[in-house]
Order: sequence, then structure tokens, then C-alpha cells
Amino acid sequence: MAPLRTVDKFVATFIVDNCIEWMTKLPPGFTHEVPQHLQDHNPPIDPVTNTPFIDLENYCCGAHGFSALIETQIEGESPHYTLFDTGPESKSIARNIAAMHIPTHQIERVILSHWHSDHSGGILTFLRIRSASEHAQDMPPCVVDVHPDRPTARAVAFQGPVAGGRPVIGRLPSDPTFEEIRAAGGVVQASGEGHAVADGTVWVSGEIPRVTQFEGGLLSGIRWVEKEGRGEWIKEEQLMDERYAAVDVAGKGLILFSACSHAGIVNVVKDAVKTFSRPVYMIIGGLHLAGAELMPRIDPTVDFLANRLRPSPTYVLPMHCTGFAAKVALEHALGKACVPAGVGHKVTVDGDREADKILSSPSIQ
Repeated sequence: MAPLRTVDKFVATFIVDNCIEWMTKLPPGFTHEVPQHLQDHNPPIDPVTNTPFIDLENYCCGAHGFSALIETQIEGESPHYTLFDTGPESKSIARNIAAMHIPTHQIERVILSHWHSDHSGGILTFLRIRSASEHAQDMPPCVVDVHPDRPTARAVAFQGPVAGGRPVIGRLPSDPTFEEIRAAGGVVQASGEGHAVADGTVWVSGEIPRVTQFEGGLLSGIRWVEKEGRGEWIKEEQLMDERYAAVDVAGKGLILFSACSHAGIVNVVKDAVKTFSRPVYMIIGGLHLAGAELMPRIDPTVDFLANRLRPSPTYVLPMHCTGFAAKVALEHALGKACVPAGVGHKVTVDGDREADKILSSPSIQ
């Protein structure tokens, strides 16, 4: 069994996501963005009515990407703050960190889920913001936890041959280099193996085994490679550098972060269950089921989460690249267990050590 410690408190704050969701009723422990501003962030007060303003100029913005702050704590110990991905670019990460009053100096580690710029694009900006914090000099440098196989370039292309580069739709912006991360104040830690971080309270997976028949990776994925002094685009449907993160909450089970699920969320869940033999309490992130070419994956994915995984997840938070059709299907199958999360939301889960003694073992039917 992997060395993952069970925590007594878990908090996630969503810093970057495609969606802004203010209105939907949320389960206990979930908080919309607006109440956090009005109650916790010292909002500006209207001098006429003595009422706090909904200060839209300084609220979160949506962006095509993902970033979440993970707080983990074991009773009697100090909390740990881990950033999972950083969104696509400099503007959204900077605005939303400021909007949510994120304590950047307390963030010990950035976990990059995979080398795609909609997840890595804000790393350098985050590191610079952290370094500029008035408390940063009292903290150790931030570790940036990455897979060692950083590509020269990636792009998305039409299905079919990629000869001559003609089918390329567009090249993704470059991921930050190891040298750029170090120059911005980060400490690069590159690993393709699973490992525990945050004093053992957060698990970073290794390469995710591909064991399902219907989850076929990123069909439009291509990668630039150089051979004998010449470069070319080659197909890369399986992004083997992708990793997920896991937290184990006492009396609840595993909380899984899968930022894009190019490996397939069923493969992610199967690997987590096999690794930890703990039930899955919550699934968070992009499930990569958007687009016409991925429609056939929706039904078997939903069937697995709703019917084959036992116990089924208490909550599924389909975000980022999940897609509207998949969200509808998940809501139809899971009901209130499918939570419409978005940027600015906060999720708090309190552990229960007594309940942990009778927690059900997971099974896959």
C-alpha cells in the first residue's frame, strides 16, 4: 500500500476553471464564491446603505484550464497547502489568487498534472506572486512537482495522418522549462513514480495504467519530436506524463483530482482503488468527455461511476473539459451527487475517525 496518511480535514478552493457557477444549490460543506467575499474578504461598503458591495471588478474570472488549492490537515499537526495545476496563462491565475485571498506564501508545492499549457501556463506567474509576498522570505522555496518527460511542443490535429503537418489545428503554447521555473524561484522535482507529498497527506500518482477498452486517450493529440536533426509531428494519443492526486479523509475515503483525464477517469479510479483499497468519496476535475469524437465514452463512464463502482462516489464534480453532454448524463445518473462546481467555490470535508473503522471496502463489478 502506498504511504498516504489519512487526514482529519480537507479543503479545496477552485482557483481556475472554465465555469463560473453562482446560483445552483450546493451540498453541505460546499460554498459559492459570493458568500466568501461578502463574509470573509472585507468587501467595500456602500456609504449610503451601509451594505457590502458585490465587487464584480475583483471577483474570479473563468478560463479554459484548471487550478485548485488543496489544504490537508491531521489533527494536532500544521496544515499543508498544495496547488494542483495553475490554469492556462498569467491573467486568470493572478486575478483569481487575488480575488480569493489565497495565502501564496503558505503553498509548499505545485503539482503539475501533465504537460499541457492550460494546466501549466500559470506556473511562472504563481511563483512570482509567491516570491513577492511579504511573508515569502520566511518560507522555504516552492517545489514544482512535474513528470520528467516534458515535450518540446504539443498540438491538436484532425484525426488521421499527420504527414507534413497539414492537419494541425493549432500548437499549444510552450510549457515552462525547468530553467524558467528555477529562475522564478521554484525548485523542480521531476518524477514519473507515485509519491506522497505534504507530509504524506497528498498522493501524486505515477503513470496511470490504461486498462479500459473504451478510454482511448486524446484522439487529436500530436507531439513534436526531433530525430537526426529533423523535426516532425507524430500522433500521441496516450499522454503518459499525466498524473492524478489523491487525499484520504478519515471516515469518508479518497478524494481524487484528475485535471483532464486524458488517461480516462475510469482508469484513474481503478488505479486509486487498487493502490489504496479505499472507497472513492469525491472525484474532482476535468473528465475529458467533451466533443463529438468522445461521445461514445460518456455512457460507459457514467455506468461505471453510477453502477459498477461500489460504493459509488458520494460526489462527482465534473469540471474543466468534461463537456455539457457528460455533465447532463452524470446528473441524470447520480442526481445530487453530481455537483456543478466552478471557479471560486470552496469545499470543506471534515474527517471522522470513528466512522473510519467501519468504512466499506471498495469493489468494482
